[in-house]
Amino acid sequence: MEQNEELQRAWEFAEHTHTSIFLTGKAGTGKTTFLRNLQQHSSKSIVVVAPTGAAAINAGGVTIHSFFQLPLSPYIPGIEIRDKFSFSRDKLRIIRMLDLLVIDEISMVRSDLLDAIDNALRKYRRDSRPFGGVQLMMIGDLQQLSPIMTPQDEELLAPHYPTPYFFSSRALQQIDYVTIELTKVYRQQNLTFINLLNHIRTGNLGREDIGILNSRYIPEFIAPQGSGYIRLTTHNSFADRYNNDCLSRIASPSVTYHAEVKGTFPETSFPAASELTLKAGAQVMFVRNDPSPARLYYNGKIGHIVNLQKDKITVACGDEAIEVSTAEWQNTRYRVDDATGELTEDIQGTFTQFPIRLAWSITIHKSQGLTFEHAIIDAGSSFAPGQVYVALSRCKSLEGMVLATPITPEAIMTDTRVSEYVSRQQDEAARSIERLPMIKEAYFRMLVTELFSLGAIWQCEERLARFVGEHCRRTYPQIVTIHRELVTDLRTQVLEVADKWLPVLRRMSDADLHSDATLDRVKRSTTYFHDTLLKLFEPMFERITDVSISNKTTASRFKELVTDLFQTTKARLLLLDAIAREGFTIPGYLNNKQRAIAEATRDKSKKITRRKSTAKSAKTSAASTSHPDVSQPAEPVEKMPKVVKVKKEKPPKEPKEASWIESFRMFGNGLTPTAIAERRGLAESTIWTHLTKAMQEGKLDIHDLLDDSTIDSITKAVENFDGVPTLTEIRERLRNKVSFNEIRIVLVHLNP
Repeated sequence: MEQNEELQRAWEFAEHTHTSIFLTGKAGTGKTTFLRNLQQHSSKSIVVVAPTGAAAINAGGVTIHSFFQLPLSPYIPGIEIRDKFSFSRDKLRIIRMLDLLVIDEISMVRSDLLDAIDNALRKYRRDSRPFGGVQLMMIGDLQQLSPIMTPQDEELLAPHYPTPYFFSSRALQQIDYVTIELTKVYRQQNLTFINLLNHIRTGNLGREDIGILNSRYIPEFIAPQGSGYIRLTTHNSFADRYNNDCLSRIASPSVTYHAEVKGTFPETSFPAASELTLKAGAQVMFVRNDPSPARLYYNGKIGHIVNLQKDKITVACGDEAIEVSTAEWQNTRYRVDDATGELTEDIQGTFTQFPIRLAWSITIHKSQGLTFEHAIIDAGSSFAPGQVYVALSRCKSLEGMVLATPITPEAIMTDTRVSEYVSRQQDEAARSIERLPMIKEAYFRMLVTELFSLGAIWQCEERLARFVGEHCRRTYPQIVTIHRELVTDLRTQVLEVADKWLPVLRRMSDADLHSDATLDRVKRSTTYFHDTLLKLFEPMFERITDVSISNKTTASRFKELVTDLFQTTKARLLLLDAIAREGFTIPGYLNNKQRAIAEATRDKSKKITRRKSTAKSAKTSAASTSHPDVSQPAEPVEKMPKVVKVKKEKPPKEPKEASWIESFRMFGNGLTPTAIAERRGLAESTIWTHLTKAMQEGKLDIHDLLDDSTIDSITKAVENFDGVPTLTEIRERLRNKVSFNEIRIVLVHLNP
């Protein structure tokens, strides 16, 4: 497909700015092709999601609900999502290194679902900005298929959202985004047909348009044998009935092909029939593009079965006979490749089947994104805005289209709310495009200042210092002192220096910011902050491994805080070091940031060797704490934090049955944890530990142990903290109305 000015603008905004984009346009204007090019060539870390399994497979992405692990219920603003603690470490890495989130088929995404995405990104990226500071690219046509809204969902959401469409999202209304409309149509060539479709799309169908359209109404039309006509209808039941009826008229024997499913591949996302029954002479449609270099078929190509064999099917398309083998679809999830540090796709399962389906008829919904040479349109029972437009716009020409029922103006449904929104966005788009050079400069400045925004390290260290002061004051007073001094030094030698440096960068003119002198100063500044952070944290990480904590819960919390600080600090050290060596460019910064986050959060991290430095440079680094224009880069020496547990004397040999089972049995007989502790001569906290074990083993549900109000209050308290709170912090937040045991068991439930 040729490049055009609109596609180039979309690329400029996606690749060279942080501005979110709504990429829209008529059917056949190249939106899907643009997405594929973006995935292949962008320097940003990209995740592609879509509202349905079929759309996700077509876009080479995953569904919104599976990626963000969202419940299928409506999202009500202000109500937290209960399942949000189940994210894996790998998923967190992906979300935190994400630059651009692409949402395909945005017209089918409801406003509450977009706000649920916003909620997840803010929480897991620990960033209070809308969508956690992630750039969005929303692709779709609002004049096509609309969001699904049941009466029950509408009743729940009506008080919160004026419309179900994505543009009513509260989070989206908090950001500036640009609308780019693609206008060049590649699917159709006839100008009269293109204008007719555009009038249908916008709901401006005139009498002349109706006349042209209904000139294609041919009652009792019978498609010539082998002509490849496909019937587009409004309901699945209509399409299935029509296909089965056509198949039954063929006298030849039927053959059924069973799909092979390996691993995890949800049935709702099957891209083809799991049981495919065919006969020689049946009309079929290819449901994917030919992956071979020959490119013999494409998604939507129509043909007829010539021969059916066990391992191949011959399909005739005009004068061409195509031998078709089974195809494999992959159900993927995103992960970070530990070897390369890059965002990759992890195959969860595969679906193998012949890439064809019976195609005398398909639903209009399933035809979205496809192109047909010949089609019979049965849209008289259309029930949703955009349905007729989707059906008609699948056709390449007016001559290749036949209407099974006349099209009346009443069947051309448009939503005035959509029309008003589109009109406003077109005016806004013109202004945004004029400001593109300034927006690109703002993006460059944003990334430069982001490099020196070191508040996350401070927050992690401050939390750890408070925890150490609370739990290690008596046993490790020196460690407490180290952290107290580290907090002070971090503030004076890093944060205060950065606070003076950042306004300088923000005030510079664009020309000065891009000058060689400034970029050299940026390199030297990264060296200063790298060496200063290394000097401050290296001794602490060496000493922290000496800490021994016998209480398992406290030890676990301590390790989490240390690891959080370690990973945050290490990622920034790696990034600063890379920029100090390579200099600052946007692609280099993005690539190095992705690699740094991936490296810092690996399960088995590798040490970074310190480069040899001269005595002079070492002295310079140590002495230069007042200005960032100093020192030479050095790589940090990494020590992975670990907790050494205090070894206890071996207890008397336990009976064969684990102790927790006895406590579980007594609890099942109606005894309270207090009563069990008294009878067994054990601490009550031990009994709670036993019951927690029973819950982890699936013997108990948390609701067997705590009432709903206690669970909810603790859960909400935990969610309102930035980072991982201590037990004392949670209890104080709840005004000491819950016990430490109750808090522990809820934390285990939230973090299985």
